[in-house]
Amino acid sequence: MIIDHVTVGAFQENCYLVSDPGTGGAVLVDPGAEPEAILEMVERAGVTLEAIWLTHAHIDHIGGIAGVKAKWNVPVLMHHADQPIYARGAEVSAMYGLPFDQPPAVDREIVDGEELTLGRFTFTVMHVPGHSPGHVLFIGEGNVLGGDLLFAGSIGRTDMPYCDPVAMERSLERAMTLDDSLVVHPGHGPSTTIGDERASNPFLNGTARPVKR
Repeated sequence: MIIDHVTVGAFQENCYLVSDPGTGGAVLVDPGAEPEAILEMVERAGVTLEAIWLTHAHIDHIGGIAGVKAKWNVPVLMHHADQPIYARGAEVSAMYGLPFDQPPAVDREIVDGEELTLGRFTFTVMHVPGHSPGHVLFIGEGNVLGGDLLFAGSIGRTDMPYCDPVAMERSLERAMTLDDSLVVHPGHGPSTTIGDERASNPFLNGTARPVKR
């Protein structure tokens, strides 16, 4: 499996291209802005785009969808609980004074525990609300497409509309049941591993908040 990415937009969000070189199929995870740069990444890889998977629906993770779908009309998959956020994308972007093309409707809802296939590979959906009500992880082949749950040295915000700090605590605890070797590809910043964050992240090791045992 090959994972490539381009960092886009005012919020410097990581859009990932995950592909199976054996079949040539690929998915985009969180095309957040600058669709031209995302399209260039896909075309450079020489793959066939099959779907768009969303970890969550904040504006910096969905702003490139319309541009991508204008070229390749592939299905968009998202957890249903983020639909209110998805629907308000243009409204929220206007508050920031950012250009934004409201994406078309989500094509298919995904649920906790569901398995998604990409060529020879399988990813499991893990519902981890808190940063948003419908936030999910995509876990497979030694990797976690992590959105804004967990960053290298930090965690996602819980002070915005639709956030839930209590749910975030539970979701972080659930994420810490994953294997230390898993590589986490977050929505912002560099990749890390579950083990590194368990050991050094102040929000997980008891430095910045109590750790429940």
